[in-house]
Amino acid sequence: MRVRKKPWAAKYIKDHSDLIVTDPESQLGHWQERFPSQQPIQVEIGIGKGQFIIEMARQNPGINFLGIEIQESVIATALRKLVASELPNVQLVETDGAFVDTLFAAGEIDKLYLNFSDPWPKTRHAKRRLTSPNFLVHYKKVLKKEGRIQFKTDNRGLFEYSLTSFNNFGLTFDEVWLDLHNSDGNEGNVQTEYEEKFSQKGPIYKLVAHF
Repeated sequence: MRVRKKPWAAKYIKDHSDLIVTDPESQLGHWQERFPSQQPIQVEIGIGKGQFIIEMARQNPGINFLGIEIQESVIATALRKLVASELPNVQLVETDGAFVDTLFAAGEIDKLYLNFSDPWPKTRHAKRRLTSPNFLVHYKKVLKKEGRIQFKTDNRGLFEYSLTSFNNFGLTFDEVWLDLHNSDGNEGNVQTEYEEKFSQKGPIYKLVAHF
């Protein structure tokens, strides 16, 4: 999906460098220094407009959150929300989150969120899916021992692929929901913008797993 360019985005990002990182490789192993308190770090790859990660930070002040997004115009919108929220435990990162082991040191992350990632439905594009072994190997490097991956999608094909991919890679499933919003797992569920919009069209699938 093509994102409309926002002419104000680049300057807004530059003016709020205390809340957003545009050279993440320089922070490798030092992400705690971006926050006022040293706390467990949780990361969302592909934050969209930031609703999920900002609400998670609001509900969990004892956790530091990092939100990664590659689209400048999209992350600038999330940054506006973050500025308005005045939350101290969220930082944004403008970069491609695919190869997280170039951004984080070994064991630096406690939990990783993959929310409504691109399903890449064609078989020849399977290696681009963020739940493919190509990416799991990188997640394993940066997550703490038994660090969790939480994955949500409305795409059944991607969910079935992800279950197989995680299982074959040797992950242990903690929880699996085939219809999150109509289950006890929905209690306390923080929704993304996409989730709010499309959950009425079919079930939301969710899993939590660890290496």
